Amino acid sequence: MFQNFHIDNLKSFPKELEKLLDQQRSTIETLTHSNEKSYEKILKPLQDLDEELGLFFTPLSHLNSVMNSDETQEAYETSLPLLSKFHSELAQNEALFHKIEAIQASNEEAKRVVKNEVRDFKLSGINLPKEKKKRLEEINLQLSNLSNQFSQNLLDATNAYELTIENEEDVSGLPESDKEAAKEEIEGKTIYKFTLQMPSYLAYMTYGNNREYRKELSKAYATRAPKNEKVIDEILALKYEKAKLLGFNAYAHYALETRDASNEEEVIAFLESLAQAALPQAHTELAELKAFAQKTDGITDLAGYDVAYYSEKLKKEKFDFDDTMTKPYFEQSRVLQGLLAIVSELFNVRFEAADVPTWHSCVKAFDIYEEGKLSGRIYFDLEARKEKRGGAWMHDWETHYTDAKGEQHLASAFIVCNFSAATKTSPSLLRHDDVVTLFHEMGHGIHHLFGKCQERSVSGINGVAWDVVEFPSQFLENFAYEPAILRRFGFHHETQEPISDTLMAKIKETKNYQAALGILRQVEFSLFDFKLHQALYQGEEVQALLNTIRQTTALLPVPEYNKFQHGFAHIFAGGYAAGYYSYKWAEVLSADAFFSCLDENSGFNKEAAKGYKAHILARGGSKEMSTLYREWLGRKAKVESLIKLYEID
Repeated sequence: MFQNFHIDNLKSFPKELEKLLDQQRSTIETLTHSNEKSYEKILKPLQDLDEELGLFFTPLSHLNSVMNSDETQEAYETSLPLLSKFHSELAQNEALFHKIEAIQASNEEAKRVVKNEVRDFKLSGINLPKEKKKRLEEINLQLSNLSNQFSQNLLDATNAYELTIENEEDVSGLPESDKEAAKEEIEGKTIYKFTLQMPSYLAYMTYGNNREYRKELSKAYATRAPKNEKVIDEILALKYEKAKLLGFNAYAHYALETRDASNEEEVIAFLESLAQAALPQAHTELAELKAFAQKTDGITDLAGYDVAYYSEKLKKEKFDFDDTMTKPYFEQSRVLQGLLAIVSELFNVRFEAADVPTWHSCVKAFDIYEEGKLSGRIYFDLEARKEKRGGAWMHDWETHYTDAKGEQHLASAFIVCNFSAATKTSPSLLRHDDVVTLFHEMGHGIHHLFGKCQERSVSGINGVAWDVVEFPSQFLENFAYEPAILRRFGFHHETQEPISDTLMAKIKETKNYQAALGILRQVEFSLFDFKLHQALYQGEEVQALLNTIRQTTALLPVPEYNKFQHGFAHIFAGGYAAGYYSYKWAEVLSADAFFSCLDENSGFNKEAAKGYKAHILARGGSKEMSTLYREWLGRKAKVESLIKLYEID
């Protein structure tokens, strides 16, 4: 029923991929020149080929992210040009395009598939003259390689740095679990090592009491991967050229063709209005932080590398609360079991541990049952390790759909996070932020796994517009702040005592602590990304644009050495180019949906959850998200819900 995860052919993988692609070329050739004209005989088998290729290639791309090695890198980098060439050929197959263009589909899902296919062919330059098509193919291959290069440069730079601290006094403010993770014995001497990997970096930036070390660590983080400056210029130039070739003003204009937002002005206006709504409160929040740092340590020149540290201290003073108080209550495996129990109850499913092959001993796999029948599989890989790229994500693997032979396929997905690993003296304990991250990625996971479409191209997360794909993840994460939800898995890992009402109230109370500063930061990233793709920026112009945006959004001076863009993997190594605004755009939907489903007593209105599952999760990309939303609640989402969620005055 499901594929087993294993790769034992890294050396021969590219050759085997080439063989598979040649077989697919032959099948496509036969379909293209056949006399068949129906959806069932043309687009059904084409979607089967997509699934077959995804099943074969996903394990390698996933392994390269979670168990990175010279072998995975070599196999992955050798495979990319083969895939790029194949997709370019397919995108330029005029005979196939005309065949698909003429298909009359009989149902809504199939009509959507045809519409998307025709649009994508046009965006791939099907109507361009031959020499321009060839150039487009070259551009796509170069972009694929550059994206991988950006990611690898960042991973290498992240792994290359270590800060060694010998004086125990300089780590005295850290929680015991973070101290333990950093501790090493060398020749009978205890030292503490901090890296640029997220759990380690954040631990010192948040709790490290030596200001000079915070500055040093912050500078190392902000100056990572200088090699990416050249990569960025090349990526931007190629994306601009690609957009121009296809008849668009710039890449942002091209990107919006597949998005929920209707035009560039709408995106910029949305972001700028958010910034204006947040600015007054952000100034107040910063003034309070500056006053606190001066009162506490006589700091009169609060810097970026002080913000996390003094924010955490102020939070503790203001609310008598910090992460160390809740961390003992969020033991990783218990949080995971709690999350699965909550999802089971809300959406009427059941999770059962699955004894199946995985890529690492810490990975946990579960089979999902709906109404007693097997319906999906999910894998969790939650702990940080050196071979794993930073961050958290959901990676879809198999898809729920019906193939050309009428056989039903079931969905599977991977949830990946970078939580602190267990040590000899402590299990893996999560900060509340980590709990939120896990809920967020699970929201993506169930969007894919609960898909019920019969057409692969619009099932699960397939065919969902990029700027609304974050809606289900943000929606679920909002519940990680609700006491009714937290009490289900919040138990002290040593005493088994349940998390107190006082602590849960503090989590809720502190949710929007410095919310306005947080919004400004997200708006800064979003405006930088979107404007960067509205024209061609090169060299110093990239930094100049960021500096201009920061005149509004950055309320503290940013050091000249800060090259944030060199690590902005979302837009240069992920799929968020001209789309980082999606996080906030989708949050309008998620905030509105959250308030529609919230129940103060149980945490969740089950009847509303049933509608959410049926109208939003099950329908995938079968219709525009705004249409699905209207079908669910009978109205469009209200922007005011987002301001309400953040309690912005």
